[in-house]
Amino acid sequence: MNVLHASWIVPIASPPIRDGWVAVARGRIVALGKRRPTSGAVAAAHQDAAETDLGSVALLPGLVNAHTHLELSWMRGRVPGGGRFSDWVRALMALRRAGPPGGEAESRAALTGAVEECRRTGTALVGDVANTLTTIAPLAASRLHAVVFRELIGFRNAEAGDRIAAALRELAGVPPAPNVRVTLAAHAPYSVSPLLFRAIDRALAREPFVPTSVHLGESSEELAFLADGDGPWRELLEELGVWDEEWLAPGCGPAEYLDRMGCLDDRVLCVHGVHLDDHELRRLARRRATLVTCPRGNRLTGAGSPPAHAFYAAGLRVAVGTDSLASVPDLNLFSEVAELHRLAPDVPASSLLESATWQGARSLGWEAELGTIEPGKRAELLTVSLPGGITDVEQYLVAGVTPDQMSWVAA
Repeated sequence: MNVLHASWIVPIASPPIRDGWVAVARGRIVALGKRRPTSGAVAAAHQDAAETDLGSVALLPGLVNAHTHLELSWMRGRVPGGGRFSDWVRALMALRRAGPPGGEAESRAALTGAVEECRRTGTALVGDVANTLTTIAPLAASRLHAVVFRELIGFRNAEAGDRIAAALRELAGVPPAPNVRVTLAAHAPYSVSPLLFRAIDRALAREPFVPTSVHLGESSEELAFLADGDGPWRELLEELGVWDEEWLAPGCGPAEYLDRMGCLDDRVLCVHGVHLDDHELRRLARRRATLVTCPRGNRLTGAGSPPAHAFYAAGLRVAVGTDSLASVPDLNLFSEVAELHRLAPDVPASSLLESATWQGARSLGWEAELGTIEPGKRAELLTVSLPGGITDVEQYLVAGVTPDQMSWVAA
């Protein structure tokens, strides 16, 4: 057993502890409390206990990046932003068709580097959305924990059966890994048919605690498409030859659309929500869905700035993601938290930190293992170096933390 001492313990599940300690044994948290139990007291309770003074640091659970696209990591810095979201998507699709200049080797190297970057910047768990299963092997070989969402796209109702059958066959062939779980996800309301949404929902109903994901309310173009079936998304579907003439615009918002189909519940991670109004946000809250916000990426893609204050005011479960390296310069989740703090300075720092840890772990189904410092959980513990004189550690952590301040505790 090792008893770790730090100037601040940030358990997330309870208020920060100044001059605190955490006892760890066999990779699990045993106990925590306020300093300072004397060395003799610790030794009396645990004859084999060692003590480690971590110094002037905040000790907190590893972060949870609830939404990213690791397979797009080779696109870092290559997709221009600044225009409409639909224009950004077109640019990304064109780049993806062309492929990385260095071929498959460049893609693999970028993916491996991104996995390492997640860990280096304090992430313990990721929700990775993928159109292939290429991210599973590097994640399984890493120190990260992960849920890989095999994302399905298909706007024609007639093709829904074939798409879900192919996806289930694909998932059945995935070798098990203790740190990686695999599930299905729909891409978005403008790219997935009603029958495919329902097919995904039925497939996951066999395992009711498995999460799923969908991009929802990300752009104003999405709202216009659902309102009248027109605009840039219809144009793109027609250009790609996948428009379904039988599809009828629901004439409602994205959250209501999913709800009408019976595809909105507490398993669903609704990603982005930039253009969801208060009515739609309250609908998500009633269904106990999780809103995953990615504020830095939203800005670059042209989606806009998320209404961060409204997310919390609606009583939503809020988690945080970085989105992909096609839309952000790095995978540092602390930078996303700092952007959230800038957008909603009146939201308590404790709530923002909970979003970046426990809420993400809960939404991904890993809350029994990760996301807080509590007895029984994995000792995936991160330190952040602190300057002298810190009196509010939570406010300090939401103002921005750089990778050189972070270290993992060997447990």
